[in-house]
Amino acid sequence: NQRKHQEIRAMRSQLKKIEDLGAAMEEALILDNKYTEHSTVGLAQQWDQLDQLGMRMQHNLEQQIQARNTTGVTEEALKEFSMMFKHFDKDKSGRLNHQEFKSCLRSLGYDLPMVEEGEPDPEFESILDTVDPNRDGHVSLQEYMAFMISRETENVKSSEEIESAFRALSSEGKPYVTKEELYQNLTREQADYCISHMKPYMDGKGRELPAAYDYIEFTRSLFVN
Repeated sequence: NQRKHQEIRAMRSQLKKIEDLGAAMEEALILDNKYTEHSTVGLAQQWDQLDQLGMRMQHNLEQQIQARNTTGVTEEALKEFSMMFKHFDKDKSGRLNHQEFKSCLRSLGYDLPMVEEGEPDPEFESILDTVDPNRDGHVSLQEYMAFMISRETENVKSSEEIESAFRALSSEGKPYVTKEELYQNLTREQADYCISHMKPYMDGKGRELPAAYDYIEFTRSLFVN
């Protein structure tokens, strides 16, 4: 994007030559040019639009890079968010209507209930309160990315907090928790749930430790979307 933007900026000198030629033609009272359908003013406007678009795209990319560096959201996640937006932006307008946005969220794993047209949809409305608070009917790429990054960041924080809680349960902060530690520190129902959903812990050589459970893999699996 930066390279293309620089190429567009470099074309300004060519536009200046055209403007000078156009001014010379006007001085000579040549007001029609049968060799082209373009006007000097029209070309200048198109160049300005391209330049503005390049700056906006650069700004969006810089924001996404900053988000990746400061929030812990992976580059793969950002790519997936962006690709999904483009998939549902059928008319390439750079924004989604509410129905397209809902379909996009579902494709990213959001479990939004199916409701009949005209019926209340409180879960989706609460999302729109964040993404489209003034209800203009559309969600821009920038608004969508900001929303997805904030959700992903919340997941990362929640995942880390739960992981830390399990680490505190395990003696010496090991990367696994034993059956005994689970039943000592949790209710029976909670411990039963953990044991039925956690995978056995495998050491570095791929050996299964007896009565040891992988709480890190379990915690992270809870927060996939």
